[in-house]
Amino acid sequence: MAPRSPRLALLTLVLWSAVSALAEVPLPPPAKPVPEKIEIAPGPFKPTWESLTTYKCPDWFRDAKLGIWAIQGVQSLPEAGDWYARHMYIEGHPQYLFHLKHYGHPSVFGYKDLAAAWKDDKLDADRLAGLYKKAGARYLVVLANHHDNWDNWNSTYHRWNSVNVGPKKDLVGLWAAAAKKHGLRFGVTEHLARSYSWFNTNKGADKKGPHAGKPYDGNDPKYADLYFPPHGDTNASYPKNPPEWWPRTWFYRIRDLVDQYEPDLLYTDGGLPFGEVGRQVVAHFYNANVARHGGKLEAVYNLKDWGRSGSNGEYVDGIGVQDVERGGLQGIKDQPWQTDTCIGDWFYRSGMKYKSAKMVVSMLADIVSKNGCLLLNIPLKHDGTIDAEAEAVLDALGKWLAVNGEAIYATRPWKAFGEGRRMGSGHFNEGVFNSMTARDIRFTTRGGVLYAIALGSSEDGKLTVRSLARPAGQDVNCIAKVDMIGGPGGLTFTQDEQGLHVTLGGARPSELAVALAIRGEKLEPVASATEGMALPDKDGRTVLRAADAEIHGSTPQYESDRGKDQIGYWGNAKDSVSWRFRVAAPGEYEVRVEYSCAAGAAGSQYTLSVDKQTLTGTSRVSGSWATYVSDTLGTVTFDSAGPFTLTVKPKQPPEWKVIGLKAVTLTPKR
Repeated sequence: MAPRSPRLALLTLVLWSAVSALAEVPLPPPAKPVPEKIEIAPGPFKPTWESLTTYKCPDWFRDAKLGIWAIQGVQSLPEAGDWYARHMYIEGHPQYLFHLKHYGHPSVFGYKDLAAAWKDDKLDADRLAGLYKKAGARYLVVLANHHDNWDNWNSTYHRWNSVNVGPKKDLVGLWAAAAKKHGLRFGVTEHLARSYSWFNTNKGADKKGPHAGKPYDGNDPKYADLYFPPHGDTNASYPKNPPEWWPRTWFYRIRDLVDQYEPDLLYTDGGLPFGEVGRQVVAHFYNANVARHGGKLEAVYNLKDWGRSGSNGEYVDGIGVQDVERGGLQGIKDQPWQTDTCIGDWFYRSGMKYKSAKMVVSMLADIVSKNGCLLLNIPLKHDGTIDAEAEAVLDALGKWLAVNGEAIYATRPWKAFGEGRRMGSGHFNEGVFNSMTARDIRFTTRGGVLYAIALGSSEDGKLTVRSLARPAGQDVNCIAKVDMIGGPGGLTFTQDEQGLHVTLGGARPSELAVALAIRGEKLEPVASATEGMALPDKDGRTVLRAADAEIHGSTPQYESDRGKDQIGYWGNAKDSVSWRFRVAAPGEYEVRVEYSCAAGAAGSQYTLSVDKQTLTGTSRVSGSWATYVSDTLGTVTFDSAGPFTLTVKPKQPPEWKVIGLKAVTLTPKR
């Protein structure tokens, strides 16, 4: 590690002398020094974009479709959610307040003390790997390190690791052995690059209150190899101008991880960091993998396209497998890709509501229909177990895949990914999957069979696949047979210009989703005039949901975490949202808007426009950004059933602050 600035080091020592009640944590044995020169394994890949873009994704990943991700670490101990290591050092943050209440002030009981206290004493990687395989996983991925500068393995170049401190066991090694025993491909995730700045909040001190001016324990030079030497960058993304030794240290710690445990999947939490050093990591990973597999590349390297060059690393399509965090892609991608998400928070958060098994199945079907794989995190509790609610999700997922797996595993995309509600490409937009129905269908194909997966259970026992219509005068979609996977074969069906209409019968194998196996000739997707539209329900109501909105502008974002289901972050009054829809019949409709509004943001004014009619709304306090109220804005009249476009647009400040727009409902007046 590079020497500290003398002035900063002296200041640190002066400040630290003011702390009187320091908790002592024994220092682990020294780690091996990081080599001065970066060296990569020999092989076909060089650390250049030109060389890395010759990468070809292996078939095992294209066929696997589902991986389970085991996230655990020191931040699991409080069971208070993600980013705890950073936020516990930010005065006033909820996780700082949690730490103050349960452990004490971070000047006395800091992150090193959490590390020493974490035991992970009930971890049974073998049992969990078997459980994940039963749930349908074909690959198992484990978190090797996070942004907290802690390694979950017998780290050669970093002494703050799970073998020396806390659990006193090689966690990555245990998971690697369990994956091998159960026939699962093994992967690791690394989140280390941003640690240098992300974790640097540990150098602060409270600005007010009884501990004002008392330096946090990250200022103690004794623990500088955990907390980093003093510097001024507290950026939550990749460090802005890291010293030369940090990218080199990152390289050798990740090389050590790859060389010791020989994973077939390596995931970086962001774009590729540190320029050439980042490319050297990928080239080494690929070359070592080729050598281990007798000249055949079996490696998958995951990286993210954040669309913001620099602060979150570089992304060049084709150097690995694109990963999308808690989101997805709008359409089919030629190259395989991956969504990573979690049933709850990334690190275990006590009492958090999980995704339902139905939502997970809907996500899986959508992702697979677009040539992707789903990596699903099941967060571990502080002791290495998972809770009963997580086991229930896994059990339901496994039962569905045991029946319907032929429509998922080793399939490829069809000519269209599906029909019904759809999502835009990007991170953090998975909320649309909360409310999928049997009218939302995703397609896969294998061995001459077309699979149509309806993302819900039909109430009337019938399904319509609009994409398989037979338009007059077109010799397409000659259907010979329709079977329900896990149910009756030879289902009754008819076809017309509106679609393929299938009668399911009484028995259905699952309420989560229904998969049909369709055989025929000249199968071609037929565009529907109602595709992408909100349609009325059986009572004539048309609900325009936040998850389905088309966003115009850069600030509005769909939020679905922590009880939210809304368009939020709407900071620019020039931005708007809209929906295309139909109503049940001509006539007068009542318009209601459902939204959230925290104290201090009330009074935001906005307009709702449709069919040359405009209504105006003004927000009131709902209680919080995750609780909702609804207001009736008035009525509008339609001369036909549509289609129509409805737009919600803010008035200009100061009339506009922000709202969390959940839904607009049009109800026919009786």
